Amino acid sequence: MREFILDVELLVEADPRPGVRAADVAEALRDLLHDGDVLRPEHREPAQDGYRQHVVHVDPLSRFSIVSLVWLPGQQTPVHDHVCWCVVGVLQGREEEICYELDEAGVPRQRSTSHNTAGEVCWLVPPNRDVHRVRNNGDGLAVSIHVYGADIGKLGTSINRVYADPVGEHAHSGFPTSDG
Repeated sequence: MREFILDVELLVEADPRPGVRAADVAEALRDLLHDGDVLRPEHREPAQDGYRQHVVHVDPLSRFSIVSLVWLPGQQTPVHDHVCWCVVGVLQGREEEICYELDEAGVPRQRSTSHNTAGEVCWLVPPNRDVHRVRNNGDGLAVSIHVYGADIGKLGTSINRVYADPVGEHAHSGFPTSDG
């Protein structure tokens, strides 16, 4: 993890454009995921009442943060967008991502669904196409590493706005339990 943190420091310093940063960090995260056991045991602990966020590292200059999100089967985020660019890599298990478009009234309408398994990486850059919901739709624990272009230690979350559940989606949407 220390080498990854140093790599991310160099990458965010190299180019100020959020899209370039996200793409470059995604490649570095893909390499990290192949190393396997990169999180301390306390960063892999779930919570019973919702997915859990563990802050792994916050850049001293507040340029980025690294967190782990830990999900028990069925746990999910609300439909939301983000305050900053975000790169996600699945370390263990399976995560389903449902992406939405906002209609003229600002109501989310499902656009696509993807299933990400261990080793897969994706990223998003607001304000374009970053409204989504993520859930563990597998049978076991899911753990993902997230790199955000903001100080999550200060903000507490990368979520900018939460949207009402789209018509036809009645599953519980919870906010994470955080160890901050």
